[in-house]
Amino acid sequence: MPWDTNDYPSSLKNLDTAIRKKAIDMANTMVEDGYKEGQAIPIATEQAKKWYANASEQEINQVIYMSDQDLKQSDDNRSTGNPELMEKGEHVIPHENGWAVKAQHAKQPSDVFSTKEKAVQRAEEIAENKQTSVIIHKQDGTIQRKIDK
Repeated sequence: MPWDTNDYPSSLKNLDTAIRKKAIDMANTMVEDGYKEGQAIPIATEQAKKWYANASEQEINQVIYMSDQDLKQSDDNRSTGNPELMEKGEHVIPHENGWAVKAQHAKQPSDVFSTKEKAVQRAEEIAENKQTSVIIHKQDGTIQRKIDK
């Protein structure tokens, strides 16, 4: 059952409203994509905090005004429920805003960082949780190296 603002993990109760809603949204997507609830909650919480630190006021307001129906529904930007994504490696790839962390076959990156080093650190965290690998790309898109977790 998807979480909403009336029914969510107690670990989210002390978060700012925007962070909590973003974490609920992310955790719902992750569970739909095959993550176990125990994995999705801490990952979504950390990603929501990072999102908040970098989000514009407009982006924060959009999340604050999300309805419970929005939080429970998938949208076209989310991948379909695909447990196989749990087995896919995390790629660090060039992005227009720096370096992105993106699961193999995912439609969009989970994070974007200004430096490659930060992107690699985040990819390693995610890969450690999923027990997969990190594939680091060069600026031209070719593979630089692979790290198994």
